Amino acid sequence: MSSSTTDVYKRQGQTGIPVFNVANACATGATALRTAIMAIRAGECDTGLAVGVERLSGAGLLAGGSRKEDAANWTPSGRYGAIAAIDGRVGTETMPGVFAQIGMEYGHRYGGTSFELFARISEKNHAHSTLNPLAAYSKRFTLEEIMGDLMIAYPNTRPMCSANCDGAAAAVVVSGAKLKTLSLEQQRRAVKVSASVLTSDPWEEGCQVLPNVNTLTRNAASQAYELAGVGPEDLDLVELHDCFATAELVHYDNLGLCPEGGAVDFFQSGATWRDGSTPVNVSGGLESKGHPIAATGIANIWEVATHLRGEAGDRQIEGATVGLAHVIGLGSACGVHILERSAA
Repeated sequence: MSSSTTDVYKRQGQTGIPVFNVANACATGATALRTAIMAIRAGECDTGLAVGVERLSGAGLLAGGSRKEDAANWTPSGRYGAIAAIDGRVGTETMPGVFAQIGMEYGHRYGGTSFELFARISEKNHAHSTLNPLAAYSKRFTLEEIMGDLMIAYPNTRPMCSANCDGAAAAVVVSGAKLKTLSLEQQRRAVKVSASVLTSDPWEEGCQVLPNVNTLTRNAASQAYELAGVGPEDLDLVELHDCFATAELVHYDNLGLCPEGGAVDFFQSGATWRDGSTPVNVSGGLESKGHPIAATGIANIWEVATHLRGEAGDRQIEGATVGLAHVIGLGSACGVHILERSAA
């Protein structure tokens, strides 16, 4: 479980089973799910429940105001005190600013990005949200409205940022043997977890100063594709961690949805719209459905599973058989799950 294990456990009934309290930043929900999957694979149980719960409405800018007041003299101390605070000196530690830097760095390296390009990604996600009754904001925005809204951290305006909100999500996982004992309808609706991967940062000199969301996501995606025996070209839909519009662009590349450096061309081709070749965030993404941190990883899983079951209503991706859910928590942790439709 994630968030308040005791509260959830007492309400669902105390039976003495093992319970884990998981905290892994924005990857918390995905980590909770992977914990349940690993317990089943280890033979410790045949059924597991992963729950993500978050109360975040009114929280304001994440990491905002976290910079400590500077002392008159500074003395290096320990790994995290080895350098002075970077906020306001080398970029910022607030989440909108961090991911603004990430998007701008991608543009500096590969070219082709612009304020308007990032705004168009947000335009796409908000358009998708109008078909999702569970989105926190189900409203289509024009490009002009997005670009003209309050600037939070260039190039991310307010509609290009994920919404802080309350939320909860849950997933039940069972072993193959247990599934055979369930009803035919449950077997039909079951979704296979073909890959469950969690990575953290490898040591890189640069990420000791500023977060690097790229390497661990590339590593997670590569491992997941190998485990599942599929490639990016086999995916029918992707729910990725668009905490900001700038993040979505770089993760097209990190997840291998396009050639390295080709995220701009990939988006401009129309591939990521729900009627494109690789629909991305047909739920509306975190910019629309909200980002209750502990719940997000499981909510992304639910969205993909709902399409694989053919139960997504007006936003259904027809014929979807394989999908990928991705989430990343700064610190850093990255969860990638590949799901496949039941053959029953």
